[in-house]
Amino acid sequence: MKITIKVIAGARTNEFKREGELIKIYLMAPPVEGKANIALIKFLAKHFQVRPSAIEILKGLKSRHKIVNIDGI
Repeated sequence: MKITIKVIAGARTNEFKREGELIKIYLMAPPVEGKANIALIKFLAKHFQVRPSAIEILKGLKSRHKIVNIDGI
């Protein structure tokens, strides 16, 4: 399953919000050296109850807007 998300790094809490068709994910991790991407993968794995290895960021490694593929859903 491919989803398009907007990531807000450096937030106060980790949170998943759906606003219409837009999915926003707030992460406490800072947006430096890939820390937010690692936190995103762990957060999505827990949220969708899949292994972290089942999640791949297809597009947007250095952007707030990302396309993520989640296997097993």
